[in-house]
Amino acid sequence: MNFPCYIVDENRLRNNLRLISSVAEETNVDIILAFKAFALWKTFPVFRDYIHATTASSLNEARMAYEYFGAPCHTYSPAYTDHEIDDMSRCSSHLTFNSLSQYSRLVERAKQANPQLSIGLRVNPEYSEVGTDIYNPCSPGTRFGITDDQMPDQLPSQIEGFHCHCHCESGAEVFQRTLQHIERHFSRWFPQLKWINFGGGHLMTRADYNIPLLKQLLNDFHSRYPHLKIILEPGSAFAWQTGELVAHVVDVVENKNIRTAILDVSFTCHMPDCLEMPYMPDVRGAEILDIPHPSPLTPHIYRLGGNSCLSGDFLGYWRFDHELQIGEEIIFEDMIHYTTVKTNMFNGVQHPSIAMRHADGSLELLREYTFDDYLHRMD
Repeated sequence: MNFPCYIVDENRLRNNLRLISSVAEETNVDIILAFKAFALWKTFPVFRDYIHATTASSLNEARMAYEYFGAPCHTYSPAYTDHEIDDMSRCSSHLTFNSLSQYSRLVERAKQANPQLSIGLRVNPEYSEVGTDIYNPCSPGTRFGITDDQMPDQLPSQIEGFHCHCHCESGAEVFQRTLQHIERHFSRWFPQLKWINFGGGHLMTRADYNIPLLKQLLNDFHSRYPHLKIILEPGSAFAWQTGELVAHVVDVVENKNIRTAILDVSFTCHMPDCLEMPYMPDVRGAEILDIPHPSPLTPHIYRLGGNSCLSGDFLGYWRFDHELQIGEEIIFEDMIHYTTVKTNMFNGVQHPSIAMRHADGSLELLREYTFDDYLHRMD
């Protein structure tokens, strides 16, 4: 392969789906795919073997669920607009409002567009263990959700559920602690509800995730509130460790004893979470070094740099076991969840292709990007 490419591995994807499906079946909960983390619609035939619904946060995502996944979705948006609410409602089975003011203003239109729609409110327990502020939905001053002191004692009759999202790639132990806060703040309203959505961020496919604890927590919640349908909507868990981004060394430059291998991909364009979170991705065959500056005498240490004109489009350092060569492959592991939905065409940098490695080992090219894709973004 001589071009950059995201490669989704079907075997690994199915392994994740089997695990998630087993948790859903053994706990009698609905676990649905969040498009904000994974939206490669050409893989939907694989997903439909294991799950039956998805979650959307925009009209485009809702249409993708309805028209391409083939089922109405669970929809939440921080703010619905007048010109989209009708179509979003028609594409949805559940619609969650972020505020009581949005609910009051738009619920009748939503129900008129889809009388079968189940209406919910997003609530905020004011507790989250997410350490990075940009990903913390419950930080002070957040724009997400309604706190308990803002809720009426009696919910409007059309409210059937609560949506509560507090996690980001979190473990079951975090869910256990968060659940205590959710119940403390909002259980008084549970008798008035039909369902509760505990949001995403439940990284149940991570190797060290405590699956037995998650099952116990869900089953215990069922025993306390048997009338409530439980929904989880992870994103990363579905695509966790399911594929890589294959890049290539284009040049090696040196400045102040720092060597940078410039690649045919970009962190800011193709791996933006690496700069936003930030985090150092695993590179196949290389060791991540947590050092402020490498010694000029240490061999095979490189920063990796993107091919955009953004000065900060680089990360480092990695130690390889050899000198990097022009044209050599650099493989970034676990680059399917979130990465593929957050890419952009800043600077007109060539977008990596997307491929799937099937169970028989064959490689199918799902999408190749051209000048027209860049041009039409400027229309």
